Parts: sequence; C-alpha cells; structure tokens
Amino acid sequence: MKFVSDPAIAVKIQKMQERVQWQSPAIHDRGIDQTRLVLADQRSDEPEFSFLVIGDSGTGQHHGFNPQRRIAEQMLHHREQCRFVLHTGDVIYLVGSSEFYLKNFIEPYREFLVGGENYRQIAHDRMVFNLPFLPVLGNHDYYDLPLIYGLAIQAAYPFRRLFESKLDFDVGWHGSFQGKAYAQAFLDPLRELSGQGLLSEHLDRHYTTKTETGRCLTYEPGKFTRLPNRYYMFRQGGVDFFGLDSNTFNEPAPLPKTRAGQAYRRTLETRYAAVELEMQQLIAESGKLDPDLMEQAERIDDIRVKLQQLEEVQRDIIKQLTADESIVTDIAQLDWLRDRLIQSWQTPEVRGRVLFFHHPPYVTEATKWHQAQTIAIRRRLRQVLDQVGAKVGLLAEGRSIVDLVLNGHAHCLEYLKTGDTGHGDANTHWLICGGSGYSLRRQRAEGPILTERRGDQLEQKVAQSHLFVGREGRGSQKHRPYSFLRIDVQAGEPLKFLVRPYVSERLHGVWNDQALPEFLI
Repeated sequence: MKFVSDPAIAVKIQKMQERVQWQSPAIHDRGIDQTRLVLADQRSDEPEFSFLVIGDSGTGQHHGFNPQRRIAEQMLHHREQCRFVLHTGDVIYLVGSSEFYLKNFIEPYREFLVGGENYRQIAHDRMVFNLPFLPVLGNHDYYDLPLIYGLAIQAAYPFRRLFESKLDFDVGWHGSFQGKAYAQAFLDPLRELSGQGLLSEHLDRHYTTKTETGRCLTYEPGKFTRLPNRYYMFRQGGVDFFGLDSNTFNEPAPLPKTRAGQAYRRTLETRYAAVELEMQQLIAESGKLDPDLMEQAERIDDIRVKLQQLEEVQRDIIKQLTADESIVTDIAQLDWLRDRLIQSWQTPEVRGRVLFFHHPPYVTEATKWHQAQTIAIRRRLRQVLDQVGAKVGLLAEGRSIVDLVLNGHAHCLEYLKTGDTGHGDANTHWLICGGSGYSLRRQRAEGPILTERRGDQLEQKVAQSHLFVGREGRGSQKHRPYSFLRIDVQAGEPLKFLVRPYVSERLHGVWNDQALPEFLI
C-alpha cells in the first residue's frame, strides 16, 4: 500500500506559484489581484441565492455502481436554481492523476460541462463549465506516485483484471505531479502563455473586472471558467466567499522534547506497528474472497477503503514523528485571509462571510476527529480569526467572525456548531460535505460532543455535532448514504442559510434518493 507520497509544503507552494506566474511583472504592472474572481453569469446580483456543495467525490465505480454519478444526477434537479457549485476537495482519487479525470470527473459531471454530450472528447485541461464550478485542493489532489510503483502496478494489472478484485485502486502510471493535474484542470495556465508571448493579450481579455483590490479574473460560464490561484475569493449577493488551500498549513507542531513528549513518541511508534499488522491481515483476507459474490465483493470494497484509511493514519503518525522547527507554514496565505477578512468587515455592502477548504477543524468522523492535522488546522485558523476579531472589534457586535465554514476530507455529511472556544472560531456553523462519491465512514464511538483542554483546566466542550450522515449498520444492513448540499442564502442581516441535505443510498442493489429535513442556521 505504501505507494503514495505527499509533497512538502514548500514544493506545493512553489509549483503552484510557477503555474500561475504568481505576481509576474506583466500581472503586477496591470494591478491585477490574482486571488480574486468575479462571476459573470449574466444574472442580477440578488441577496437571495442558492448554491450546491459536494466533496471527496472523485472515485470510479464501486463493483458495478457509481455513487458519484448518482449524486451528480440528483444535483441536476437543482442546477437552474443555483448560482454555482463549491467542491471541498479530493476531486480525483487516489493520487490526483490526469489519467483518471475522464472516468472520475468528466464522465460523472458531464452535464455541467460544455460539450458534455460528447464527454469522451473532453480533455481534462480543456474543460469549460456551463455552471460555475469552484473547487479547492484536497490532499489526494496533491499526492504523487513514484514511477517504480506505477510500473509495478501496471505490470500486475492483468492479474487484477483476472481476479477482478484484489484491491483494485484508482491508480495508474503516475500521480498528480505535485498538483499539476489539478492546476491544468482548474487554474488559469499563465505559465504556458508566457513562453508564447501571449500573456499580455490574455490578461487584457480575461482580467478586466475592476474591484477595490484591483483588476481581477472574469469567470464566464460557457466561455472561460478558470480560477486565478489555488486560494481565492469572490462575492455573491453581498456575501464574501473565501476558498483556501489547507494542504499548506496542516502540518502538526513538533513533539515537545520533554519526558511526556518522548513517551508520546513511543506511543505513536507502537500505534504505527499495530496499524501495519492490521493492514497485512486485511490484505491476506482479501485474497480469500470471491468478487463474483455480492456480499464478498462489498467486503473487498470495504477492505480497499479500510486500507486507505489505515495508510492515512500511518501518514498522520509519520507527520507527527518527523515534525521539526523547520516546518514550512503557508504564512502568506494565512496573512491574506486575515487581511481580506478585515477588509470584508470594513466594507459596508458585505453582509456575511463563508470559508471553504478541505481539512475540517471540527469533526466527529471516526478517522479524522483526533488527527494531528485536524488540530493543526484548528490552531492556525484560530490564530487568523483571533487577529481579525481584535482588529474589527465592535464591528462584529457579538457575531461570529465568519458565518459559515464548509469542509470535506471526512467522508460524511455533518453539521456542527462551536460554543465558547475562547477564540475567534466561537459560535460558528461548520458543515462537512465529504460524502459525495467516495466510500463513507462512520461517526466516532465517543459521540457528538468535542472537548479540549485549556491550559491546566479539565476538558471543556468546544463543539457539538447536530447531524451526522455516514456509514452505519453491519453486514447486509450496512448503509452507505452518499450526499450533497443545497444551501439557500436568505436576504437581510444577520446572514441566514437554509441548509437542504440530499442523500442517495444503494441498498440490496436498489438506489433510494431522498431529501433530509432542511434546517436554518
């Protein structure tokens, strides 16, 4: 299983900057803001509008059925009423490869693409959306696959096809090349234009909209649907939306060089070995199963997903064991978020703020709630929101700094609300939409209330989960409700959202689609 590598944060930042010609002279001289876009969809900018949310979707078929495609079909019923689609990351499993865009993205979402009726003719780097499709990077969109493993996996492919089973992952010859495939699919490829002498013409054609932060990219559905950067913002109906790349500020802090820190290091090493043993046992079990029998085929699928979960646990452990003071954190992005949030609060026509990024700071899904990356994201987001709160002061008037946070990464649908955290993330609504295609996961056994220790005090409640939709049940009664969200933004202040969850579940070979009870936040 250990064929996936995660590039260093410094590499991710550098590669993405190169691809968009970050702050090059031609861009700087024109006063272009490369972190902003304006949606030019020919509709009036009304305070009431709706949008769709999906996440963690980019997978192929699950032994003959395709949950991602089923969710996409249900989304079509809302397309005319919604202004855009937000994607919370992990667009392509397992390693973000360009090889899998046709199967794992273009085919399932073909109705959202210009020319989608002939979707097999659409290249991943030539996609144009007929409805704004606004993603952020997930961890799988950055992953790489060493060449030697790609060769080995392909060499074994005839055997995998022969046995139809045996843990057939969405892996081909290569990985994402440090997020290159995602950049080709969604970002404006300015680097390709600079060598051809076409950059100036391109900038004067597509970066024409004037805002208070400078000229910015004009996103035109059906014509030009690129993003200016890996993190960006846009405004709709008086609401500022901020899409972030959480992959570059999710590294855990170094373990303390104390007796307690060293004891915890030994605990992590023991846990790593136990996970390794469990993985070997699962691989051995998979070799005894018959994929032609429905229940055993489902078990094979469960093993495949479980192995990926366990490898993720190991990766999180390694991040903790290898963390040191030289860790690179994306300070530039965090400072940008701080400054833009402050500016948003100081802009009279803005009535609310929404963040969307991949890694959730608060979650009760069993594999994510206690990860070091989860805590790292929470800590760094708090630092930003604390700084914003200190600056805007009375402007907030008791309101939360941001009105809503949307995440993925956890393979479920979940709504949480924080209480008094002692930080700028207090009293905030958190929606996790990470169950739109990839195999689902369960809620933790510890329950819906999240606590943390503040200094020398006892554990205190900081958040509570009010809705969790994920895997549940056992054997033939195992439930896998895949999901997406429609969110209706209401007029007026303070900002209110009507959240409308939808699920599609396949049980005993039959799909069941339903709308869950809507709720106002």
